[in-house]
Amino acid sequence: MATTLPMAGTTAQINLAGLAKNDYRGAPTTLCQGCGHNSIANQIISALFEMNVVPENVVKFSGIGCSSKSPTYFLNRSFGFNGLHGRMPSVATGALFGDQFLKGIGVSGDGDSASIGMGQFKHIVRRNVNMVYIIENNGVYGLTKGQFSATAEVGLQLKKQGTNQYMPVDICMEALASNATFVARSFAGNPKQVKELLKAALSHNGLAVLDIVSPCVTFNNQTSAYHSYTWGKDHEEPLHDITYVAPRNEIILEEEMKAGEVREVTMHDGSVVILKNLDKDYDPTSRFEALRVMEEAERNNWLVTGLLYVDTDKPSLTEMYDLVDTPLNRLGDADLRPTPDMIDKVNALMF
Repeated sequence: MATTLPMAGTTAQINLAGLAKNDYRGAPTTLCQGCGHNSIANQIISALFEMNVVPENVVKFSGIGCSSKSPTYFLNRSFGFNGLHGRMPSVATGALFGDQFLKGIGVSGDGDSASIGMGQFKHIVRRNVNMVYIIENNGVYGLTKGQFSATAEVGLQLKKQGTNQYMPVDICMEALASNATFVARSFAGNPKQVKELLKAALSHNGLAVLDIVSPCVTFNNQTSAYHSYTWGKDHEEPLHDITYVAPRNEIILEEEMKAGEVREVTMHDGSVVILKNLDKDYDPTSRFEALRVMEEAERNNWLVTGLLYVDTDKPSLTEMYDLVDTPLNRLGDADLRPTPDMIDKVNALMF
C-alpha cells in the first residue's frame, strides 16, 4: 500500500514505511544496456518498496561477476558485502547468524554459484539460512569476455569459444537435491512474475532460491541460445499466475482467478501466495512434483517458470539454535565472558 503526498509541486508515492521508491534505488548501472540484470534490480526495488521494507533492515551480499555488481544498483541505504568469487554464501551465513533480525539478499551468477561456488551453494541451501538467494543466470561469463558457464547448454556456439560439449548444471535441480525449502525459476523478460516471486521469497522463513534466466546481450544473444530474450519469450511455460498478498490485508481474488484452480500457500509471516494454475494441476508443496516437472521440461525443451517448490515447515538456521534475543554482533564483553564460577563448573566437568 502507498499514499500520495505533495513534494515540491509534484506527487510521489510514499509507502507505509514513509519512504519513496527513490529510497530503494542504488547507483546508476554500469552494465550493458538491455542486460537482464538491470531488469531484475528494478524489480527488487519495486518489491521492497511495495512490501514496506526498511532498507536499513536489509543486508546485501554478492561474489564476483556481472551479477555480483548488481547490488550496487539497488538499496544504497543498506549495508553490503562483495565477497570473493563463489564465497558469498559463507559470508552471508556468518553475517545473518550474527544478526538474525536482518533480511539478507544475495545476488550471484551461474559462474559464481554453479562453478567455483557450487560447494558453498549446496551448503547454504542445506543449512536453510534465512535469505533470498538470486542467481542471475545467463549461461556465460560476461565479465571475463564470454566463456561458457556451467549452465550453458550442450551445443551452444560462441564466437571466441567454439562449441560447448558439456551437459549443463540445472540450478533448481541442485537446490531441490539439497533439500531447499523454496525454489523458483523466472525469466528477466517477465518482470511481473519476477516481482511477485521476489515478494514471496522475501516472506519465506529460510533460504529462497530464485534462478532467473537473465540474457547477456553482449556475449550470448543469439536467437537460438537458451539464455536469450528471443528463446525465452518463445519457450517460456509458466506453471501458474502468481499473486502475493501481504499479511493482514484482506484477501480478494480478482475475477480472472475464477477460471482455474486457485491454490493458496500461507507463509510464516501470515502473507499468502496465490497460485492460479494455467494448464495443469501443479502442487508447489510436492518436492516430487517439482522434480517431475523440471525433468519433463528438459525433455520437451521448455523454460518452466514459477514457484517450483515451497516448504513452510522447516526451521531456518538461526531457529535451530537457542539464540538470545539480542543479536550476537551487539553483545558486549559482559555478555560474552563467562563468570569465574561458570569456568570452574566447566573445568570440573572436564577433570
